[in-house]
This record gives sequence, C-alpha cells and structure tokens, in this order.
Amino acid sequence: MLIANGSEPSGVGLSPIRVLVPGTGTRFRCGGLSVAMQTARLLSTLRPTEVVTYRQRQDDHPFLDDLLRQEKAPGSSLWLVSWGFDVPVLLRRLRGRSVIYQAHSSGYGFDLPPGVPVLAVSRNTLGYWGDRAPRNPLFLLPNALEAQWLERGDRYGAGGPRVIDVLVQQRKSSDYVLKQLVPALRARGLRVEVQNGWVEDLVDLFNSASVYLYDSAEHWRAAGVSEGFGLPPLEAMACGCVVFSSLNHALADTLTPGELGHQIGCGSLEHDLERISAAVADQAAWRCSGPALDQFLIAYSESALKQRWQALLVTLDRLLPALQQQSVLRSRPLWRLRFSRQWRGLRRVVNRLPGWPVGRKP
Repeated sequence: MLIANGSEPSGVGLSPIRVLVPGTGTRFRCGGLSVAMQTARLLSTLRPTEVVTYRQRQDDHPFLDDLLRQEKAPGSSLWLVSWGFDVPVLLRRLRGRSVIYQAHSSGYGFDLPPGVPVLAVSRNTLGYWGDRAPRNPLFLLPNALEAQWLERGDRYGAGGPRVIDVLVQQRKSSDYVLKQLVPALRARGLRVEVQNGWVEDLVDLFNSASVYLYDSAEHWRAAGVSEGFGLPPLEAMACGCVVFSSLNHALADTLTPGELGHQIGCGSLEHDLERISAAVADQAAWRCSGPALDQFLIAYSESALKQRWQALLVTLDRLLPALQQQSVLRSRPLWRLRFSRQWRGLRRVVNRLPGWPVGRKP
C-alpha cells in the first residue's frame, strides 16, 4: 500500500522506498512503530513510499515474503530496516538489494555487512556505529517532532491552567521515581499523575502538566541496549513543561543540565524534592522558553527533517549503485586488531631485552 498525503511525491520516477515493520496492529504498538510510520509518511512527500510488514500479514500493507517471491531480481527499491533484534535477519534476506539501516537503540551486539549505510538518529548511536562499523557509510538524521507538538505546544504558559503539577509515565520509569520520589512529592501536597496505558491525546496531557519526569537509565541498562533518541523529554519541552530527566545515552545529545532540562536523581532525594517543588511554584524560572527553545525545536521539526531526508536520498542515489559495482571497504575484525596490538607490544618488549639489537625482528 503506497502512502499518500494528498499530493504527488516530488520524487516520482526515482527509487521507491519500502519501510519495513513487523506489523502495525496493537501487538506492535510502541514508540518504534510510531517513528517508523512517521518516517514513512514524511518520505512519502519525497518519493513513492510503502510500509511493508514481515511478521503479521495485513490487508492494508504488502508482506515481505510475497514481495521477495514476486521480485526474484533485486529491483530498484530502497529498503529501510530499523527494528532492533530483527535487523540481522532482515539484512540477510535482503542481501543484494539496496538497504539502509535506520539505527535507533544501540548495543544489540550484531555486526553490519560491509557497505550497508547507517542512518543514526542520535550522536550517541552514530558514535556506537562509528566504532563498530567505521568503514560503513554513516549519516546523522534525528527523529522528527510531529507537527501537533509544535502547533499545539503551550511553550510560554499562555494557555489554560496546568492541572497536573508533576507528570510521570510509568513505562521506563525507575523504582526511584515510582517508589520514592512520587510518594514524597505527593506528601508535599503536589498533584502527581502517573500515566499508564495508551493515551489518545498525549499533546493534551503534556500541556496539562507543569513538570515532567523521565528517568529511563535503569530501564535501558536492564534491557542491555541504549536509549536511542528520547522523544518524550523533547515533546514535554515543546509543550512548556519543566523537564527533569536522566542523561543516559542519546538523552545527553539534547539535554544540557540547567539549560535544556534538569538532571533527575541528582545526588539525593531531598535535593530532587526541593528543585521539583520550586519548578512547580515558578515554572518560568525553571523551564527553557522563548527564542532559545524555538531555535532548539525547529531543528527537530518535520519541515527541517524533510529537507535533510531529501539531501540524504540524493546522496544515496549516487552511493548505493557505486557500492554494488565497486570493491567495498571492510573493517578489520576485532580479533585481528587485538592480535596485531599484542604482537606489536611483544616486539617492543623483545627489542628492550639486553643484548637484543634494536629493530631486529624476533
């Protein structure tokens, strides 16, 4: 199913794009699916784009197995994979085709085939693949804030009353926040809401809160992978919330303690209580607002990311065919790097032995 937005994509005639997701039903509902669908919608304004499922057959989207049977030759499509643990299997199934990996969380432990481009959504993830796959083409392309966050965001406090003093989303929150900080804040008389389950209008919820708490460090440490981008704190700032957040992984890309957001779990419970209570009492003094926030958020707007996607697709149009025709650079395997390092160290030791001529090979 081609995604249509009411206008003809400007890239008609160029390589169509296929965005792979396991499925789009409630079983797969999560932030990763939302971002993938948003990416497909944004790309559809540039080129013919379709969402392809590979686990769940659906009437409204083509299924990967069917497409591969129909297209025994590689074809001209550009395939975009992103779903964490599924990436190695998908890359093997799409071998010989033009594939790009949109990398969110890092730390899954797999290696990439030589020549597969990586589209990192954060500098944290870019650095991970810059270390693990330094000869693969690497690009930085953040996720976008959907227009609703920027159009409806009450960034200057001029809207209606904020009936929630402190908002917490239960998923990914630490035991510290849920079992210590939330009860202590409530004991001080603050109106604290812990949101759990699906919310139809998150923008309205965020616009109803004065302070937003996000503490995902323990969640991702236990999962063994990283916070790939960290949209919730950005969404909260766009809605005028004072943000207290952990600074793990990609959150350190965007949050500067004391300027754009504040660190949660900063030293002691009492210190957190004092700062959060002060932020509720005087939001203007604690939150980032005005031109500084506008300049920060515009870089993550869909219009800005659309321009960056357009430039990237032009680069990929030149790069991917060349990679199929030329010898692809390969990274040296880790075992060889370590062996070479140990061998050089051994030679230095031998050269220092009494009576051994300097520079003589052992």
